Amino acid sequence: MHKIAVGQAGGPTTVINASLVGFIDGLPENTEVFAVLNGYQGLVNEDFERLEGPFYDWVKQHKTIPGACLGSGRYPFTPDLMIQAVHNLKRNDIHTLVFIGGNGTMAALQKMNSIAKTMNYDLQTIGIPKTVDNDLAGTDHAPGYASAARYVASSVRDISKDLESMRNFEQVRIIETMGRNAGWLSLASGLLKQSELDGPHYIYIPEVPVEQDRFIKDIQQCVNDIGMATIVVSEGFTFAGSSKVEREVINGRSVLGGISGYMEQMIRDQLGLTVRSENMGMNQRSAYWAVSKQDQLEAYEVGRQAALYMKQEKTNVMVSIQRRLSLGYNYLLSDVALTSVVNGGERRVPPAFIANRADFNGWLEQIIGEPIMTYPPMWRRSAF
Repeated sequence: MHKIAVGQAGGPTTVINASLVGFIDGLPENTEVFAVLNGYQGLVNEDFERLEGPFYDWVKQHKTIPGACLGSGRYPFTPDLMIQAVHNLKRNDIHTLVFIGGNGTMAALQKMNSIAKTMNYDLQTIGIPKTVDNDLAGTDHAPGYASAARYVASSVRDISKDLESMRNFEQVRIIETMGRNAGWLSLASGLLKQSELDGPHYIYIPEVPVEQDRFIKDIQQCVNDIGMATIVVSEGFTFAGSSKVEREVINGRSVLGGISGYMEQMIRDQLGLTVRSENMGMNQRSAYWAVSKQDQLEAYEVGRQAALYMKQEKTNVMVSIQRRLSLGYNYLLSDVALTSVVNGGERRVPPAFIANRADFNGWLEQIIGEPIMTYPPMWRRSAF
């Protein structure tokens, strides 16, 4: 009987469990599946649980539930620990390893494939894409992103409407999003703008550093013109000549966060305005109400596709979503080499999308799910 180990790694999303269930559903009956608990740490600790009986039923119930039901997290998965993980797989006679994750996950799978070869152990490795940051190379977009983008777009619009009501008391709000070194999530905040008067009025992303003087002048001008300014900033944004703002470093990994607070202090000190900074928080990747049905469907389908690749004996590959050139939205699933994904690095927002937000919005609208109710645009009086 063919034995498979499957796990989840990195930050969870609202649809990561759909990929897990899709993979399970796509497997042939003569397959023995082991769940790897708590990501790559579970591989090192040999923390495997046979996917059968009540546990199997419990996992299946999580198809539409946020969070990684097998446990995920981040783990310093060093080469020595990878060797230990391969030994654990060998001891259990497991020859297929499937993980759902992002850049770090795909790099780890690729390294384990190479390590297994040096140990003369036949190990099939398959990656299933997942990330809210959408910074994964080799795919048009990653499951998890569209739902997070839907949350950001809706929430920023509502926060801006709230500020619109409070202009005689508070003039500036700064909203910080996830995204690490790519601005995909922050750009999504502008999807629901009905006019230039509506927020967000400025979006700052890692791909485009801005001079501090330019930033201050833009915010002052915006407040002068309409009495308020809603700002969205990606956690990885930097001012020209500055470094990224880190909240902390955990196990050698930089945890970004705090640029919104830095901006808040700058505006308060230099402009004397009433300003509030807010971090959009973990709801970006866990809000059930914001799930895109299209995102959920694709998450499930990439899981089933990974099961197909297992049966076809493909290895060292990741499932990729590619758009078809056709009227409306259509896509196909294909395989891309893990080495290509890893060598592609963090996928950043292309210049064409930065220069033309309408093109970006058109690209995003096709995966964002059901239409979101529109609001009337902000009303502008002749003077404030």
